[in-house]
Amino acid sequence: MKALIVGLNYAPERSGNAPYTSKLAQGLTRRGVSVKVLTGYPHYPEWKIQDGYNGLSMEENLAGVAVKRLRSSVPSRPNGLGRLLMEVTFGVRTMLSRWDRPDVVLVVSPALFSAAFAILRARIFRVPVGIWVQDLYSKGVEETGPARSPLASLMKRLESAILNAADGVTVIHERFRDHVITDLGVSAHRVRVIRNWTHVQHHHSFDRSAARQRLGWAATDFVALHAGNMGVKQGLENVIDTARLAGRSGSDVRFVLLGNGNQRRTLESKGAGIDRLQFLEPLPDRDYSEALRSADVLLVNERPGVREMSVPSKLTSYFVTGLPIIAATEADSATAHELSTAGAGIRADSGSPTDLVAAIERLRSNPGSAESFGAAGRQYSDKVLSEEVAVRSYVEWLSDLASLKRPH
Repeated sequence: MKALIVGLNYAPERSGNAPYTSKLAQGLTRRGVSVKVLTGYPHYPEWKIQDGYNGLSMEENLAGVAVKRLRSSVPSRPNGLGRLLMEVTFGVRTMLSRWDRPDVVLVVSPALFSAAFAILRARIFRVPVGIWVQDLYSKGVEETGPARSPLASLMKRLESAILNAADGVTVIHERFRDHVITDLGVSAHRVRVIRNWTHVQHHHSFDRSAARQRLGWAATDFVALHAGNMGVKQGLENVIDTARLAGRSGSDVRFVLLGNGNQRRTLESKGAGIDRLQFLEPLPDRDYSEALRSADVLLVNERPGVREMSVPSKLTSYFVTGLPIIAATEADSATAHELSTAGAGIRADSGSPTDLVAAIERLRSNPGSAESFGAAGRQYSDKVLSEEVAVRSYVEWLSDLASLKRPH
């Protein structure tokens, strides 16, 4: 089977959906699928094309996968218009690029609008196409914009049309499946749930004390770490305010924000002068793994109102650490549901520094509960979020789609 994967983000990007697309391409290749990837120039989450990537297109072989990169616009400030232009320019370029007659096409959303161009090309040439939904655009507009926004209604219609144009849809969570079927009108038999998995490799040889010392953490520090993108939907101002509140009480909790994103400079400015707050640059995979495992509690923070638009990819990496998790999120959010299902931690009210401080102190004062939460998360990861199971499911799903190939 020849499979073409079309997605704006790919390795060497380390956050967002790029690690999953990269690992899937590698996993399919190991299982005998002939894979080609059409992707963009690496730019996320810095929103700046990385050094060494020049010209309008280039080809690479990464871990045995043939990768063709197509340059698109990249907004320095990733607002709605800038992102739309980036997706459209990438989409047009993928539509006009050489595809080498694949048996099946897999498009990745985000980026939804560039996916629409790839789906159109696939339909014109009668190639079966599936779409892999990592985030829900319509829910994103609805949950981060003004109430009853006309844009949210328009986005819902567009997203519905794009998903219905594909031959199959795969989503990363059961809550997404419910929304895609009920609200976006995609037939249930065309929607499948295949869970994400951790893309972080944890090495057994690990000196926690040395890693903490290297990161500047004292033995007495109780480290609450948030890893990943620093964007609008994360609402990390809440963590800044929590660090300030904890500092006023003389707490020795150290709050660490690891990663990058379009809100990082704003957050650094807002957090200036807070002694117990630390920002860390993105780390290579092994160092990233060691930073996670060297913390005492791992944080997920979501902006108030965010419920269904995404399931944080960081959770898959958090679960395997064996550490407890605190999610500052809405009670009925997909994140809260996932954390509760795993039994891996506790929830704090979204946007409430007081509640987040209390949740941290509760885990700190009860190490037995913290250990139990961590063990439950690791067990959930082993049973439900296995890369082996996910890749095998994608091989089966893509094979089913390829069997739909229509004669020219």
